[in-house]
Amino acid sequence: MQSDNSTLDSYWMPFTANRDFKAAPRLVVAADGHYYRSEDGRQIYDAFSGLWTSGLGHCHPHIADAVRAQVAELDYAISFQVGHPKAFELAHRLADLAPDGIDHVFFCNSGSEAADTSLKLALAYHRAKGEASRTRLIGRERGYHGVNLGGISVGGIVPNRKAFSGALLPGVDHLPHTFDLGRNAFSRGLPKHGAHLADELERLCALHDPSNIAAVIVEPVAGSAGVLPPPEGYLQRLRDICTRHGILLIFDEVITGFGRVGAAFAAERFGVTPDIINVAKGLTNGVIPMGAVLVRAEIYDAIVQGPPHLIELFHGYTYSGHPVAAAAGLAALDVYEEDGSFAQARVLEPVFEEAIHSLADHPKVIDVRNIGLMGAVELSPGPDGPGARALEAHKLCFWEEDLMVRNGGETLQFSPFLNSKPEDIQRTFTSVRRALDRVQ
Repeated sequence: MQSDNSTLDSYWMPFTANRDFKAAPRLVVAADGHYYRSEDGRQIYDAFSGLWTSGLGHCHPHIADAVRAQVAELDYAISFQVGHPKAFELAHRLADLAPDGIDHVFFCNSGSEAADTSLKLALAYHRAKGEASRTRLIGRERGYHGVNLGGISVGGIVPNRKAFSGALLPGVDHLPHTFDLGRNAFSRGLPKHGAHLADELERLCALHDPSNIAAVIVEPVAGSAGVLPPPEGYLQRLRDICTRHGILLIFDEVITGFGRVGAAFAAERFGVTPDIINVAKGLTNGVIPMGAVLVRAEIYDAIVQGPPHLIELFHGYTYSGHPVAAAAGLAALDVYEEDGSFAQARVLEPVFEEAIHSLADHPKVIDVRNIGLMGAVELSPGPDGPGARALEAHKLCFWEEDLMVRNGGETLQFSPFLNSKPEDIQRTFTSVRRALDRVQ
């Protein structure tokens, strides 16, 4: 039975044009593999694999079985002064998967919480080392680090910040974004121009003195701002500057982790190891909310000091390391390993690249960019104002092409399953072209 629109009023939807949506709601009621089922019974191909979350496909049987068994065995365990085995096992396996030297894991419940946790760990680390003056945090324009106050303070997406500007953290600066439409339009993989933008960190060090800077946080590939791959050499320069000045480098890999760029982490793909890695989304394949912060040993060792009976870090969550989430995470790691998912993604990358760049000649397209299994198609503004054209294309894809794509600002964003079929990727962009032909 289809929903009466009046029953939709109570739910204030996140990051949604609520009035527009509720006038013609796009509802899904089931999922299986690479498809959603809409309320009116159609199979909707998911070209965004959830919300960057479900790279293994929806309702994966191994993960679903693990969750069912865990709920029946241990639904919840207190996370303060008590533990359960699966949280420790998951932390151990994540540490094994992480780059060398990153070997401790703090669990939370989302990417937003991971971002704030990583900032607090950076501050606590410097204080424990006797460098309490290191309180300044540096993010990046067009960066997205969730929606908690810490995350939007270091984040650089204007609409996420403007209503809350009076409560943002003090002592925060931003590096310039790396998007250069004039020189890097229609790049395939890493853009050629822009590595020098990392040198802005040296300017901020000169302005504030590096002894006052705690951490720099960036997404290796900016995702929510429209899929902005780093210019060649950019991340290496950031790493070098941070190392030289004793500043922690945080990679927000909530999107790029777990195969999205053809490796366990973007740190591995790009050959740059940060001090802290934030993850969520693919950690459980999107099945149960869970986030984690992975840190170098020296950060853990600096903070975990003092009398052994005293709490070392006054931070955590009721649901940190939740048993059901841990079971989902372990099952997801099983599948990634058994299916060779990260290698699958690398094989699919050139297929996806050719398919998404087939839209480069469309008259409403001003840029196409991609890295790994992440891609964006930038549209020229339409007659109805910013963002309207991309929203219209999203709705046309849903209603007329049986296709789920994500719109954000002037972009259509794509995030194929790690085990996508090449023919489905090709069909996706044939459908998107038809939708773009029809938008205003």
